[in-house]
Amino acid sequence: MTAFRPMLEGDLDQVLENEQRAYQYPWSRGNFSDCLSALHECRVQIRDGEVVGHGILAFGAGEAHLLNVCVRRDLQGHGLGRALVLHMLERARLRGAGMVFLEVRPSNLVALALYRSLGFHEIGVRKDYYPAPLGHEDAQVMALDLSQFAAAAQV
Repeated sequence: MTAFRPMLEGDLDQVLENEQRAYQYPWSRGNFSDCLSALHECRVQIRDGEVVGHGILAFGAGEAHLLNVCVRRDLQGHGLGRALVLHMLERARLRGAGMVFLEVRPSNLVALALYRSLGFHEIGVRKDYYPAPLGHEDAQVMALDLSQFAAAAQV
């Protein structure tokens, strides 16, 4: 069982450790500090007293942008990512967002499958968005209409 709470500056060592182990190109401490300072929706996922995941949402004009989702590498594949994304979608809904957008690497097949299973659909491509071993990788831009998601979730 996991719980969720706001991310605190004191969580950043664990957040960074999880991020660095999960991603070849992780966010920096400065990225997370900036999100906290900007009052983005920064949440951590707790299991057995430890930070095992984190998510970041930015808001503007009635929309939310899911900037970062990460689950500790050794706990991936057990539904924690789905629970984290669902939690972040609920946070977006509670803050009045009608749409949620995100970018994902086309090579991240697990994340793509998760987002599609939740109703996200592709709306575009950002060319050369992510760093990659041989230059850059495009980003698939996805969107979810929260009104349709909320209705589907209640069926």
